[in-house]
Order: sequence, then structure tokens, then C-alpha cells
Amino acid sequence: MDFRDILKLSTRNLREAKLRASLTTMGVIVGVAVIITMVSFGLGLQRNTIARFKELDLFNEITVYGKNVSNLLEEGMNRRNGGPPGAQRERGNPAAEPEKTPERPLDDAAIAEISAIPGVASVEPNISFNVYVRINGKAKTAFVGGAIVPNEASRFKTFAAGKMISSPDADEAIVDEDFLRNFDIKNPADAIGQKLELLAPPEKKSGKEEEETPNFFGIPLEEDETSDEANGQLVARTFRITGVLGNELTGVGRRFRGIMPAYNIYIPVKAARLWTEEHRSEQAEVALQLARESGAIGKNEQIGYVSAVVRVNDPVALTEVRNKINSMGFDSFSIVDQLEQLRTVFLIINSALGLLGGISLVVASFGIANTMIMSILERTREIGIMKAIGAEDREIKLIFFVEAGVIGLVGGVVGSLVAWGIDAVANRLAYRFILQPQGASYVDFFALPPYLWLGAILFAVVVSILAALYPAARAARIDPVKALRHD
Repeated sequence: MDFRDILKLSTRNLREAKLRASLTTMGVIVGVAVIITMVSFGLGLQRNTIARFKELDLFNEITVYGKNVSNLLEEGMNRRNGGPPGAQRERGNPAAEPEKTPERPLDDAAIAEISAIPGVASVEPNISFNVYVRINGKAKTAFVGGAIVPNEASRFKTFAAGKMISSPDADEAIVDEDFLRNFDIKNPADAIGQKLELLAPPEKKSGKEEEETPNFFGIPLEEDETSDEANGQLVARTFRITGVLGNELTGVGRRFRGIMPAYNIYIPVKAARLWTEEHRSEQAEVALQLARESGAIGKNEQIGYVSAVVRVNDPVALTEVRNKINSMGFDSFSIVDQLEQLRTVFLIINSALGLLGGISLVVASFGIANTMIMSILERTREIGIMKAIGAEDREIKLIFFVEAGVIGLVGGVVGSLVAWGIDAVANRLAYRFILQPQGASYVDFFALPPYLWLGAILFAVVVSILAALYPAARAARIDPVKALRHD
């Protein structure tokens, strides 16, 4: 017999036992549907997570760390004491392995050097401070951050009103939409053009300076413009609000895009650095003075930035750019470090979900084996006749293998369609009852790549054929003489 005759004979045998074949196929359908549904949910979770990371600019930004005041102070003290750099840290915790310490300060020269690396789009120093802010006659504390201008980061793409700061030297600022509500500004457009003041204590003058004020026999020659400050009036630097950043993530409140933290207010980097130098905290001033006394930095030398965010043009170039930055003596961090661990976690999740679904298909394989065995008992005389007229054992086995393969193929195809329907219904229900009431957009929670449903169909066929091994071997061992006597 050729394969065409075997296929016709197998399909005829399945048609003669429609109910039994349908119930057996139903078991395969359920098993395949469960496998595809569960694995597609895991793949969808992985796809949505990675896509969200890409959308949030987490795959094209690197945080670079340079020597800070603490590193410089420790290095200077060790040098004065004749010890190697890092000796104090090792004595403090000899059992722990210290992390890599940056070898260079992250100053303006370093920023320019990093900016020249091929593939780097921009380098943004991380400058931030907490300060009292006065808007619309009300004062509140706020976190202020420096921003380079122009800035291609996606966190500056969505404005509820206004636009980005016009130039690096402009006395302009952009604010967070939620933060404006603290100043009784409900409409973001109303904030555009308003004055924003950063408040600080007045500078204290020495008694000698006060005595040297020009006077004529004790009568001041000109008005003391600083008298108000001496009486406690606050010194403020004024900015004009040019833009209001909108909240993109529902339920989060604050924007979360990229590695750079989200701040209430953004001003140009140059203005932010000038403010931090003029209004340094007492502890920072002490640390800076100690570093200068230890010789770690010169008397007139300025300290570098603690960190900066490097943005690359293409996420593919991120690893190469990061290696070059590390070779320059800096330390760095990127979310890509965690990506491999994230993929491993999702691999474990998908394997567990696939295993749970595979159990259903294995259970269905017992039904296939039972169907084949019952078919042998019903067709013993027919098998004996085929062997008596010259059918080989190989052909008898092939008949049962084809029958099982047809059950697996039909069950796999229908099971894939059922899984697709389940995924579509589940997505619609999740959107209707969970996402839509919260104002969120539609999300596809399942991923059905071709390799998944094709692999599931192939797996169903293989399991079905394996389930038919014993019945096929048993049918091939039937003695034709005894089979012809079988009722």
C-alpha cells in the first residue's frame, strides 16, 4: 500500500467511530488551547514589559558616575597618611568586596570628552536641589533639576501647555502639572509667563563691611539697598515659566521616563549649577573645605558632578558606548544590566506556564492510546485479513500512526483557533472591566507569534504519534490465523 491508501484507510476508520474520535480530539484541543493561552500570556507580559522599558527611554540611557567630594576627601586623607586609595573603606569592612570606585571627577572637561564618543547623542549632568519656590504669591518646597537645552529626552515631549526652555542661558523654567495645583493654578495655560522665584536666606555681612558704608558725619550718603535684606528679606532668583509638563502615566502622578529622576521644576543646567555653588549646604561646604585642605583638589578648583545621564542615538550602541566610558575611568549603570536577568525570569515563567499546559496534552495522550486500543479490538478481524493478503507489519503500524497523527493535527489546529479566541475575549474583558474604568488605553496582554502556535500543533502531532506506539505495535503482532477466527 502507498501512503495515499493508508491515509484513506485511516480517515475512514476515524469516520466510522465519529463520537470516540471527536471526544479524543477534544482532549487534544483542550491541551493545545491551554498551552498556547498560558504561554502566550507569559510572552505578552514579557513583550509589554520590554516595550514599556523602551518607551520610557530605559534602553538608550546610561548613568555615569565620577569622583565626588567623599571620594576625593578619602583619597586625599589616605595620601596624607601614606596609605593607598580606598584603604579606609577596606578597614571599615574587610570582608566585603568594594564596588568599583571612579578614577576621575566628572567635570566639564569629562562631559565634553564623553560627548565626543561616537553614538552619544547628549550628556546631561544630574544637578538637583530642594528649595522654597514662590509662584502666584504662595511659597512651597520643590525639587528643582537642571536640564540641558535643547533636550531630546522623551520626558520633555508632552506639554500640557507652553514649550521647552528656549536657550541654555535663558532665565526660564518648566514645571510639573501636578505641582502647579499647590499654587492654586488649575489650568496649565494660566501658568505660562508667570514669575517663579527661588528663595534663599539673605547673605550675612560682617560688621566691618557695615562700618565701611559711605557716610557724611554718620549720615548715609545713599540709601542702604540691603537694609531690607538685613531685616530678613529673602533673596530670590527669578525665572519665567515657559512650559507645563503633562502627566502621561495614569495612576502614577509623576512622570517616569528615562534614568534621570523626575523633578517638580526644571531650569537650565548652567543656572542649576550656579545655584548649587552659591547656596551649598553647611555639610557640603565642610566636605569641600576638607578636600581642599587634604590636597585632593586645588583651592580654586571646582568639584565635578556626582553623575550624568548619557543618551545614545541607538540602543544597539549602548554597550559599546558604556565600555568606552568605563575605560575612561568612570563607573556606569544601565538598565541593560538587568535585562538578561529579566529575560531569565520570563524564561522560567514561560516554561512553568508551558509545563502546566503540557500536562493537559499528556493527559489527552492517554485518551488517544485508549482510542487506538479500542480500535484494535474492534478491527482485529480486519487486521488479520490485511495481513493474510500481504500487508506488512510496517504498514499496519503506519495506519495507526496516521490515525493518531490526524487526531493530533486536527486537535492542534482547532486548539490554536480556540486559544486565539480565548486571548481575544480575555483582552476585551480586561479592557472593558479593568482598563477602561481607570481611563487606560487598550493593552494586548497576549502574544501569539507564529512559532508558538506552529510549535503547539507540531507538539500535539508528536505526542499523539507517541501515544500510538503501543497500540500500533500490538496491532502489528496480531496473528492473522487467530484474527480470522475472531468474531
